Amino acid sequence: MRIPCPFCGPRDAHEFAYLGDAGPKRPDPAAANAEDLFFDYAYLRDNPAGPHRELWYHASGCRRWLVVERNTLTHAIAGATFASAAEVESEIAADSSGEGAR
Repeated sequence: MRIPCPFCGPRDAHEFAYLGDAGPKRPDPAAANAEDLFFDYAYLRDNPAGPHRELWYHASGCRRWLVVERNTLTHAIAGATFASAAEVESEIAADSSGEGAR
């Protein structure tokens, strides 16, 4: 499997370290049910079959965190972006849809 690093170009997956699902957000420790939220965050993860957004660290390359869009059934990679850019994009999408409004 080759991962298209936005900085280094396509690289073998052995250069990367897999962290997991890019979706879960760290809960607010000041929340009233913070203990339950942290349990869910740390231990309860989905195992989807199909397209999935994952965090990968390019340990043998540019040492940047990436969000890789990979199909877990075929290992086909649809794209990769720097994690910092993906985080900004998801916040903008949440704000425009009203999900980020507090």
